[in-house]
Amino acid sequence: MQNTRKVLVGGPARNAKCIVLAGGCFDILHYGHISFLKKAKALGDKLIVAIESDKRVRMLKGPGRPIHTQDQRKEILESLKFVDKVIILKDKMIDRDYLDFVKKIHPSIIAVSGIDPILDKKKDQAIAVGAKVVKIPIIKTLSTTRIAKLLDID
Repeated sequence: MQNTRKVLVGGPARNAKCIVLAGGCFDILHYGHISFLKKAKALGDKLIVAIESDKRVRMLKGPGRPIHTQDQRKEILESLKFVDKVIILKDKMIDRDYLDFVKKIHPSIIAVSGIDPILDKKKDQAIAVGAKVVKIPIIKTLSTTRIAKLLDID
């Protein structure tokens, strides 16, 4: 890992950790999600995953979504050994709210997928906290939206 600063996560400096922040909906957890999150965790010591609220997922993905509630998605993600913490975001998030959230977490790295639609905003957030944005290439696999359509639940 190059050019990442250690960020103190509770406790004395000897316990400093490199925090990696990743975010998304993570509705129907699939292989692409697992691959992304494992690669994100490999970038640092602690992986924090921010998930969109149910209301926000409905706004982004449509009225039939999410398939799993925010609490279910949180519990599913927390069960993964490489995820250290999951945080459910507020229902009404604007750019300033995301920036404030990133400032609170103060990650060393913000992990993004190869197709992140708000990559420029995440780059701005990273600059604001002195973090680095690391783009993790997507792998060819079915997306949550595609799986939901195949199962006729979307």
